[in-house]
Amino acid sequence: MSHFPIVIVLTGLLLLSGCDALEPEISCLSVLMQGDIQHVAKTREQRFLGKVTGRRAHCLGGDHAVALNRNPWLDWPNFWGTGDSLSLSSSPLASSFFGPNERGINSALYELELQRIELIKFNLFDNSGTYQAYVTGRDGRAGPVLQVWPEMQLPPTHPRYKDVEHNQEHQVCSGELIRFRTVTGICNDIYNPLMGSTHQIFARNVQFDTTFPDLGLDEMARNRHGDRLGLLKPDPQVISRKLFTRTQSQPDKCRNDDELSGDLEKFACDYKKAPALNVLAAFWIQFMTHDWFSHVEEESDQSAWMTVGCITQRIDNIEQPLAAKEARQLGCRPGDRIHVAPIDDDTPPASFMHDGHLYRTRAPKTTRNHVTAWWDASQLYGYDERSSQRVKRDPEDAAKLALIHVRESVDRGDESGYLPTFEVDDPIDPAWSGQEAAAFPDNWSIGLSFFHNVFAREHNAFVEEFRKQAAKTPDADSGLRNPAHPEMIIRYRDVTAGELFNVARLVIAAEIAKIHTLEWTTQLLYNEPLYRGMNANWHGLFHEHAAVSEVLREIIRQLDDTEGISNSLHAAFAGGAGIFGLGNHRYEGAPLYSLVDRNRKDIWTLTRNEDINGGVNHFGSPFSFPEEFVTVYRLHPLLPDLIEYREWHNNPNIIRQKIPVIDTFRGKATGAMRQKGLANWALSMGRQRAGALTLQNHPRFLQNLKIPHLQSSTRQIDIAALDLIRDRERGIPRYNEFRRQYGLKQLTSFDDFIDPRVPGDSSVRREQEQLVRTLREVYGQHRCDASRLITNAQLNDDKSPINDCLGHPDGSLVDNIEDVDTVVGWLAEFKRPHGFAISETQFVVFVLNASRRLFSDRFFTSSFRPEFYSILGVEWVMHNGPGPEIMEEGTYNGHRQPVSPLKRVLLRTLPELADELQGVVNLFDPWARDRGEYYSTQWKPRRGAEGDEVFTR
Repeated sequence: MSHFPIVIVLTGLLLLSGCDALEPEISCLSVLMQGDIQHVAKTREQRFLGKVTGRRAHCLGGDHAVALNRNPWLDWPNFWGTGDSLSLSSSPLASSFFGPNERGINSALYELELQRIELIKFNLFDNSGTYQAYVTGRDGRAGPVLQVWPEMQLPPTHPRYKDVEHNQEHQVCSGELIRFRTVTGICNDIYNPLMGSTHQIFARNVQFDTTFPDLGLDEMARNRHGDRLGLLKPDPQVISRKLFTRTQSQPDKCRNDDELSGDLEKFACDYKKAPALNVLAAFWIQFMTHDWFSHVEEESDQSAWMTVGCITQRIDNIEQPLAAKEARQLGCRPGDRIHVAPIDDDTPPASFMHDGHLYRTRAPKTTRNHVTAWWDASQLYGYDERSSQRVKRDPEDAAKLALIHVRESVDRGDESGYLPTFEVDDPIDPAWSGQEAAAFPDNWSIGLSFFHNVFAREHNAFVEEFRKQAAKTPDADSGLRNPAHPEMIIRYRDVTAGELFNVARLVIAAEIAKIHTLEWTTQLLYNEPLYRGMNANWHGLFHEHAAVSEVLREIIRQLDDTEGISNSLHAAFAGGAGIFGLGNHRYEGAPLYSLVDRNRKDIWTLTRNEDINGGVNHFGSPFSFPEEFVTVYRLHPLLPDLIEYREWHNNPNIIRQKIPVIDTFRGKATGAMRQKGLANWALSMGRQRAGALTLQNHPRFLQNLKIPHLQSSTRQIDIAALDLIRDRERGIPRYNEFRRQYGLKQLTSFDDFIDPRVPGDSSVRREQEQLVRTLREVYGQHRCDASRLITNAQLNDDKSPINDCLGHPDGSLVDNIEDVDTVVGWLAEFKRPHGFAISETQFVVFVLNASRRLFSDRFFTSSFRPEFYSILGVEWVMHNGPGPEIMEEGTYNGHRQPVSPLKRVLLRTLPELADELQGVVNLFDPWARDRGEYYSTQWKPRRGAEGDEVFTR
């Protein structure tokens, strides 16, 4: 992307159009001519922080972007075209390729891709023993290009140790071990069998020295926090009650007792609502996290218990004991107790020297993930032998999941059935009795029941479609191959029930990943740069995304070829955008990663391990979810306290009941699902808005959750407070250092949280100012000492070290912004990119890890082929179901869009909702909301929903 041709074109446009009204274009021309563009950093403290110069801000967003350039938040959301219609330029060149809108959007994409590459370069810290090789290299190869590790080999004690091949360098999986996803996740990478499997150690995305700041093991950590931190300092229950509790206009109608009913008049719970996200989206992420991570081992001993706060609070900036009367006024409970979080290894880590620097080999403490880290639908199909025993297969067709007829209704989808419940001899915790049978049944809810039932039906729908094809053309090639006999054609008639079950699992897992990437994420992050970026990530190799691909190529060209990580980044990104299907084809004389070319002969073969595994890229560090990724998925404010229940066949505009979410937990979910039906719950959760991810918006029922087996006098726990405790137990850096570690600007006071766009005399501004005062009350202030350096992750703007005063005069009274818990901090980010339900701090964690879990998964890259998925399976994933891709009518936000994957799933599994879904483009957008103009988040009804009482009351 040479700047010279662009300059010539812009100059010509300016001469033709006249310059008086084109001041931004003149400014932009100056920027381009002087090369005012950020490049990939060579060292951590030089990295891009999401900030641009004032000149570049003016070029890309005019005066609006310049005015917001001086705050600590990302600049790209202020560029032309990155918000709603108000962000579109009125310039005479606005609609041209080089006009302000495309310039703003493409520059935002440039900055996002630059951030992603720097996150890969600077934020991979594996805890399993490979980090020293990542830093120092091995056998003459730079660490970031390593792709095989001794630590990722099966140990001799592993039950499948004898089933892998052993050569001098590493193990190699083959045969049945690589044909499908294994239950425990081994052999996804055929050279690193253990990677991503059950019971692997959580990684980190932050420097090891910054973890567990309360331990004071590092001088900078001590300088950052003094003696102000502890497991219960500041008090987590006090934080929950002061900063997380939802304010109620009618407190007596939102009680925490067992006398709640669905009476519309007697029951009401207020919550701050997300403008363009529904309750289905809230439960979807619970459904996803059950697939990705779990710190709890089912049959482990949880004998150690601890108190969870409601002990102290700050008064006049001094920590003081909390009196019983004060505890009652706050609503917290000093009698609550919870089991101590399991730790795998808390022995002092080894250290090593490299280039004059001392490094730890791991964090001071480590924990294990007791489910697979792959996107393999393990919550449905299992992640170890015990969980797989809970998965019920159809006794008449082992390719299908068991579904039973449980209710008489007018719902056509109910003919497919519902999941059966657990039986007496199933391997379950007693608390799960009465629930639907599922591999991951913990924390069961109506939302989990919904998605488990839907995807069980979808699994069976795929099996039935495959069976239809087999009946129609029994001798035709299914596309499947057995790696043990790669040349043998497998006809449709040859596919066994067991093989078809595993093919269906591959398809369902890929379908779920696609829904999350293209549907959930693009609604959670509702703007044009993220729509283009996420679609390019997924489709890049199958559809050209010129702007995103050119952005990536330009960034890659800037890399210093002598750097160890360059080869790894070149391999992944030089071909342009796209991860899904990476390396799943090969052409003579062409790079491995290139666009699909139907006119050339594909020479990919199942007989070459390099082809089977060739598409994965781990960037020098084995794939594993980091603890920080778990933290940013603490999204409890998305849940309301009440579900507004509707019926699809009985005027869906009317709310029939308000059902407490707590009354649909655990075994109660099964009764609620079967009584009211899958379609009615879909409608109810699809139309209702989720809660906003902000302060003072946690569900009240989660702050007072009753758990009978707890060893405490209260038998209750505050989940919001527990979130803070678990983060502290697992060593998550506090908010400001967390941001610095991820390449974001630090805050210097609590006042920085206030959104500078909000008018000073507005009620929104007054609320934000009050919350800032509460933050100051809870976390306090101290006299700063400029001689104390607090981080080596970044430097000040003048390149001086960052000290305890954060730019304030030495000895001044400063906010304890360094002590803020990360969850509290990102909930307090009132300035967010347009359409973002989450904060920018959470977002950068997603940017890194959402990419890695695709890059590292063979079944989403080089093994996404008919040999594994079948011809029908590949078509199903690519087209969102059988047959050709179906397009929505009209355009939305300037794009023609296919009928979304989740919409196609619901149309197959809940056909009675066809009329309701006709006008719905994204299933995670409230179904009755009109999407309106360009990325509008306004709350107004779509056609046919004008009578919905949520718009009229």
